[in-house]
Amino acid sequence: MSLAGRLYRGETTFDFMSQRKRWFTVSAVVLAISLFSLIVRGLDGSVDFTGGTIVEAENSGGADIGAVRDALAGIGQEGARVQLTGGGSIIVQTEALGAAEQDTLVETVAAVGGVTPDETNVDAVGPTFGAEITRRAIQALVIFLIVVALFITWRFEWKMALGALAALFHDLIITAGIYSVVGFEVTPATIIAILTILGYSLYDTVVVFDKITENVNDLNTRNTFSEIANLSMNQVLMRSINTSLTTLLPIGSLLFVGSFLLGATTLREFALALFIGVAAGTYSSIFIATPLLTMWKETEPEWQRMQRRALRRMGGDAPVAAVLAEAAQEQVDAGALPRPPRQRRKRR
Repeated sequence: MSLAGRLYRGETTFDFMSQRKRWFTVSAVVLAISLFSLIVRGLDGSVDFTGGTIVEAENSGGADIGAVRDALAGIGQEGARVQLTGGGSIIVQTEALGAAEQDTLVETVAAVGGVTPDETNVDAVGPTFGAEITRRAIQALVIFLIVVALFITWRFEWKMALGALAALFHDLIITAGIYSVVGFEVTPATIIAILTILGYSLYDTVVVFDKITENVNDLNTRNTFSEIANLSMNQVLMRSINTSLTTLLPIGSLLFVGSFLLGATTLREFALALFIGVAAGTYSSIFIATPLLTMWKETEPEWQRMQRRALRRMGGDAPVAAVLAEAAQEQVDAGALPRPPRQRRKRR
């Protein structure tokens, strides 16, 4: 039978758990790069977060970036951010300005673009408004994580909640790190997209955990937790692949076709965060959340006993002393210690 057929039937036998050190190493490297960039370079927040003034005008005169920068240098705005869009517009972003400075900026941009000041679009945001957006975004993220932890603990157990939260932080840091490394601008649409992808990552992880819980109830007397986790992962692998592909394809169309080819730049920040986050969420649900859960569960006495039994099965017939010692240890763990033998009194 072909690989595709076995995938659709959940009959593959990929050993995910034995390679977990490799997955952890890959994630650790990517997380280290992301954290380093976030600490050193930081994020480029849009005017909605940092506060400032954005002036947009039609580029009827066909000016290039150099001409725009020269004109801005003449009014003391050398540090302004300049962008020429594919639709033939000039966008200039500066720090928060006073009324007189803003009027001068509008007149300068209009003159470079060959239009009148009345034909420009001005968007001014104060730093207080940006700080309020940042505070609300952090509040929404914290509330989301608390609700997620409580739900998974109630539905499954606290170790699964920790695994799911670890995967969520993994996706969040990698997404933010890519934005920092590449220098993409963080907008309110980016925050909305990040909250969306966290929900997607949670869904994929809960699907796997639900299958593990189902198999534990059926197989825990014969299999180790690693074996159950591998079986569960193989059973839901095709579902994860199908869900990821059907999600990434429209997002990719929105990102590459809509924003880059057709010039719909307002969709770029939203689609980009979704694309990165969905890809990271698919990876983390398979290679981070479940291996972490397996590592923690295998420290429990019950699953350690299953592990020792599995080692005896693989090693053939164990020595009699080892078998008796194992049985005694299981009785001790279960709280059922055998009574010591009664000593007979010698008759005189």
